[in-house]
Amino acid sequence: MENFIVSARKYRPATFDTVVGQKALIVTLKNAILTGKLAHAYLFCGPRGVGKTTCARIFAKSINCEHLTPEGEACNECESCRAFNEQRSYNIHELDAASNNSVDDIRELIDQVRIPPQIGRYKVFIIDEVHMLSTAAFNAFLKTLEEPPRHAIFILATTERHKVLPTILSRCQTYDFTRIELTDIVEHLAKVAAKEGVAAEEAALHIIAQKADGGMRDALSLFDQMVSYTQGNITYQGVIGSLNILDYDYYFRFTDLFLEHKISETMLLFDEVLRRGFDGGNFITNLTAHLRDLLVSREPATLPLLEVSHDVRERYREQAQKCPERMLIHAIKLCNDCDLNYRVSKNKRLLVELTLIQLAQLTGDPDEIGSGRGPKKLKPLFHKAVATATASQPKSSRPASPTTASTTQPAAHATIANSQQPSPTATTGSPIDRLGTFSGKTATMRRPQGFSIHASINRTASQATEKATDTVTQMPQTPQQVILEDLPVSEEGLRICWKQFASSLPKEESAMAGRLMNIRPALKEGTNVIVTIDNKIVAQDLGTMKPSIEQYLRQQMQNQQINIQIVLEETLQTHRILSRVEQYQALEQRNPILRKLKESLELDLE
Repeated sequence: MENFIVSARKYRPATFDTVVGQKALIVTLKNAILTGKLAHAYLFCGPRGVGKTTCARIFAKSINCEHLTPEGEACNECESCRAFNEQRSYNIHELDAASNNSVDDIRELIDQVRIPPQIGRYKVFIIDEVHMLSTAAFNAFLKTLEEPPRHAIFILATTERHKVLPTILSRCQTYDFTRIELTDIVEHLAKVAAKEGVAAEEAALHIIAQKADGGMRDALSLFDQMVSYTQGNITYQGVIGSLNILDYDYYFRFTDLFLEHKISETMLLFDEVLRRGFDGGNFITNLTAHLRDLLVSREPATLPLLEVSHDVRERYREQAQKCPERMLIHAIKLCNDCDLNYRVSKNKRLLVELTLIQLAQLTGDPDEIGSGRGPKKLKPLFHKAVATATASQPKSSRPASPTTASTTQPAAHATIANSQQPSPTATTGSPIDRLGTFSGKTATMRRPQGFSIHASINRTASQATEKATDTVTQMPQTPQQVILEDLPVSEEGLRICWKQFASSLPKEESAMAGRLMNIRPALKEGTNVIVTIDNKIVAQDLGTMKPSIEQYLRQQMQNQQINIQIVLEETLQTHRILSRVEQYQALEQRNPILRKLKESLELDLE
């Protein structure tokens, strides 16, 4: 049986041209070789699996090549190149700093630096994972790294540049390796699959590339794993099944349910996701990425930012046209807040479910959006149940028409400020219509939505509108305000509403929210809310927010008589310890004879 070599080693680049995803860096190194302007120390830093050690080996091979090509590549024919390819070159030394990180290891390296090369012009020392060297080893290496022999070149490679001493960094030319783009990884995997005779779907290669997170070595390792799992036929379903990745189709289904405001179906679909063994945190993270991709797909100019296959890109473009832009922005904010709070939440499933309910409430209407973290008013969750109950109700028990309600309901339900007698327009309609609609800090009148069947037959729509206009003009021109029926206020309910207001404040006012949480308002004389403060600055801030708090409490507790009184509690003055001189002066004021005694005895107090 032939020995199997993994693709990460089998297809490891041997020339600069075969390196994937580092074009600008490769051009710089090739130009340095062609012009002969070589530094004595290089630092290759970047994430794992992007080609740092590979480029260091190709660079070391090229600078010792005896017949360099015009493009700056090694010839692979001279003695130096053949020795390197056969792994018997004495001019290239590799040191793993993770396991050789002591001072003695560096001293052995320094001894080898003194010996000139036997073949070629340079001795190259590649130190991998250089950040693992101890502080003493770094200090022992400083002098040699600063002034090495002319034949010595050092190439340091690391994934954590911040752990390397600044004195080392200042002695090296630094080259930053970037993550390989998804399209480059997919293209390279397709070439490897063609050479290996493996059938692979483009969507499957995209999933492998995304899972690799910019590392070619990880992508090739996953490729070998998928070849073994699918027996040489890599499919999209096989990849997501083996790597335990949630299908794109689920996120598209969730978005469709959000657009249709189907909360029950959303909860059931999320339960299906959990039963399949997927983590809620990964789900909400991927859902955030999906919504971001939808936002990007709304414009043709930003559509190329999607790192997906052509078929999936078209699906994103189609669904993005159905989603309002404002809805997507607020949905992304909701998911991001859920992602931030997921780790500290004790009931993680409930947190995700609440977020999904809020997402299903969004419509993109700016009036429905509060602070940007959710809808201002939640819609009814069970529309069908309410409709069925209304339809099954007998006619005799249904609410009366606006005309009938005006004669049966008392006029106390709607009181107009600054008017001595209620207007007929204000007292007609159902009780809900007569209350009006509160928006912001002021209450505005809403015209009754009901109408009489007989009136609609005898009058046209234009006549009804004209008559309604005349009725409004006959009303007093003074500012009008709808006052709700004053319900009893309990101290327990007051404190609950107080805490609800504090928790509804945005994150920018978290300090004030914390102070409000610690305050225990007291109820006096039915509707007077006494707030005792022992800090003058806090009392001033609370006075600024007083109108907003009063309006909130009045709406929540259905009582317009609620009034807040801020009481500043005087703190007790602390008495400091008196000095001896101050104690004597106090005694002298009470007993003046002590002064004569002091003068007669010529006493001196210090």
